[in-house]
Amino acid sequence: MTSAKLYRSGEAVIAEVDGRFHVIDEQWDDLIARPGLLGWIRDTASRLALTVLPIEVSAPIQSQEVWAAGVTYFRSRAARIEESQDAGGGTFYDRVYTAARPELFFKAAPWRVRGTASTIRVRRDANWSVPEPELALYVNPRGEIIGYTIGNDVSSRDIEAENPLYLPQAKTYDGACALGPALLLTDAPLPAETRIALTISRAGTATFESETTLAQMRRTPDELVGYLFRELSFPHGCVLLTGTGVIPPDDFTLQSGDVVSITIPPIGTLVNTVE
Repeated sequence: MTSAKLYRSGEAVIAEVDGRFHVIDEQWDDLIARPGLLGWIRDTASRLALTVLPIEVSAPIQSQEVWAAGVTYFRSRAARIEESQDAGGGTFYDRVYTAARPELFFKAAPWRVRGTASTIRVRRDANWSVPEPELALYVNPRGEIIGYTIGNDVSSRDIEAENPLYLPQAKTYDGACALGPALLLTDAPLPAETRIALTISRAGTATFESETTLAQMRRTPDELVGYLFRELSFPHGCVLLTGTGVIPPDDFTLQSGDVVSITIPPIGTLVNTVE
């Protein structure tokens, strides 16, 4: 697999190619729209100025909208059915899991997204909030998947459970989405055995750990992107979260000070502390 990584550091863009870090004199949005981005990065890296890490890493996003897919893992299907029984919405999730059309929803405007080492939030009017570790697809304006990053789709499960129509309030609020630490550019799909691992630590002790693999996803990345781009255009590209297969137990809720770590080995680890 040929690959490179892109980091944002303030307004600067840093490319990691073969273990060396280079400063790129272009705007993030312009890079995302560039045809043949991976090849261009690798071909020009030797002519770019070098930089030294560590750098302060921002979320790998500038003008891109963040969208998300729901109920793409069987574990997510089961959890949604259980939480929505009292609201009469349990069969909705079973039906969308097996339907041809996926569930797609708007998650975050770019200014609401947090990067690694930044804080995330839970809603003040929620009592049951969880992180959702997800592979995030990076899609250019032409609808081509150019790479991958890690997403945390922080969710208020009690609000969604009260009524499925409350999904936007359960999913979309300030600090409810984190991306990072980098954008992995690659010329090949990630293998099915790719792990997505979640660790939640409280007072220095891991209180929850679990993982899944991309093999557990019912839908393919190309399928999800194809539906998203059917009637939507994205002049700067977009980020699409692909759903979660790791869900903490029903008696767990995030608390202030919790540290959430999500690892996808080819990309790195996204780490956020709850405000």
